[in-house]
Amino acid sequence: MSTHETTTRLLPTADGARVRAVLRELVRPQRGTAVLGLIALVGAAAVSLLVAPLLGQIVDVVAQQRGADAVTGPVLGLVGAALGQGVLAVLGIALVAQVGETMLARLRERFVSRALGLRLERLEDAGAGDLTSRITEDVTVVAEAVREAMPEFARAALLVVLTFVGLAALDWRFLVGALLAVPIQAWTARWYLSRSGPIYADQRIAYGTQQQQLLDTAAGLSTVRALRLGDEHSGRIRERAENVVRLSLRVIRLQTRFFGRLNGAEFVGVAGVLVAGFWLVGSGTATIGTASAAALYFINLFTPINILLFQLDAAQSALAGLRRLVGVADLPPEPVPDTPERPDGSGIGVRGLSHSYVADHPALRDIDLDVEPGTRVALVGASGAGKTTLAKVVAGLHRPSSGRVEIGGAGLDEQGPEVIRETVALVTQEVHVFSGTLAEDLRLAAPDADDARLHAALDAVGAGEWARGLPDGLETVVGDGAHELTVVQAQQLALARLVLADRPVVILDEATAEAGSSGARTLETAAEAALDGRTSLVVAHRLTQAAAADRIVVLDGGGIVEQGTHDELVAAGGAYARLWSAWSGLRTPAPGV
Repeated sequence: MSTHETTTRLLPTADGARVRAVLRELVRPQRGTAVLGLIALVGAAAVSLLVAPLLGQIVDVVAQQRGADAVTGPVLGLVGAALGQGVLAVLGIALVAQVGETMLARLRERFVSRALGLRLERLEDAGAGDLTSRITEDVTVVAEAVREAMPEFARAALLVVLTFVGLAALDWRFLVGALLAVPIQAWTARWYLSRSGPIYADQRIAYGTQQQQLLDTAAGLSTVRALRLGDEHSGRIRERAENVVRLSLRVIRLQTRFFGRLNGAEFVGVAGVLVAGFWLVGSGTATIGTASAAALYFINLFTPINILLFQLDAAQSALAGLRRLVGVADLPPEPVPDTPERPDGSGIGVRGLSHSYVADHPALRDIDLDVEPGTRVALVGASGAGKTTLAKVVAGLHRPSSGRVEIGGAGLDEQGPEVIRETVALVTQEVHVFSGTLAEDLRLAAPDADDARLHAALDAVGAGEWARGLPDGLETVVGDGAHELTVVQAQQLALARLVLADRPVVILDEATAEAGSSGARTLETAAEAALDGRTSLVVAHRLTQAAAADRIVVLDGGGIVEQGTHDELVAAGGAYARLWSAWSGLRTPAPGV
């Protein structure tokens, strides 16, 4: 699969100019801290430059056969330089890391804010793997660069610059000898960067596509097994894994050639300094100690130069991840009306609604539907009939291809996302238990709710007994790695949040489907309590839910084929009657519930 084919559906990636602009914007509030960190690192680098001349003095003392007292001063100077360099380096690295961590935190917040504001079809088009790889792997790579690469890079760069200054101060000819290595190093760095950048970008994309395939296979494992698609999915996973391995091997081969060329540059540079020292000492222009100091200066450059060039590797990988993060963080927010309309009531009106995920393949077609305030409407039909699509369009998660959805007489586009969230609540079968205490999980829906209100919501959905029986009650930590809730308990928790949110319009999309037979009645009772008094659309997984609704809407092929009460539809002997007959196990349609 070509890179073009894998990137056509992905979320955007920012270019270098935009990344630099965002970095300037993020560092602006931290300028004072950044300047202090830079000053500390400059001080540490400057103090470290005293080591080579002090060692040169010791060499001259030995060469001139002076007394032991002459060594005391240089030795004390070395101790002072070591202490000063250590303190300043720690301070500088800490300040630079603080700046980087703050910038990363703000970028991550922008990323999450934009990601949460994306329309569902945009995320579905890109695939969950692309988004999750950005917020996990890309953030990890950038965070490692911020914590390690950035401070080390800044310190190494200052050491290199100031060491060249120190060489020039000893004698400009030492500097000329050292600079012989620079053209080789510059050419090597340019050669490496021109090749590594595209590879790292492809590597980040490959990680995303691999993760997407793993998510698709894991999420649909039962379907894969039922349709005997295991070999096909294994082949896709293997293909994407092989692509990741192939790119990783390209990186390793490139790095091996990179460091080999750097070793050659070091040889040229040290040879140049030694030749200059030999000539200057022979001509009496410099002492042995000065030549030794110059050689030590250049040898000490090996580490910072290698750090600089080695961190180019981390920088390239981090830049690739940063471009992907900024690409999402820079996405324009969904359009919001200047003066959002407020719904007048909770009635739902659907007019001429059509929606397509893929061009020329409508999932919904010409839907007209009215739901009176306070009534419950059940959506039933075979898999693929359009039930979930209709529910998500009414909830504002999908923008319809054509037609209009109104709540309380106001169109969803005129209301805007904030007003819709204040009016409509959606609960699906995919329930998430957030890590934290049970009370914190519940207060996501009502931050100001006291314990009494939380218990009342749990009681309303039949969860009060087991919640009070938890080891620490509402303060029991739930979620991954803590107290695990059963499927039924997790769904009751979601319905309790629904009660706390107190939205006038509620949509349940097969919210009791995961419970299995044993917990079905418990969740159906909980759902009835949560829906009491609210306008609701229920995508019915079990026809007992439909039978209890005020009205049933039967969909087939994306259109409404029947609607009415349970008794009316059973008596009509149409599509719903056949579904009810199959569900109830009767040979002929049942006359009632």
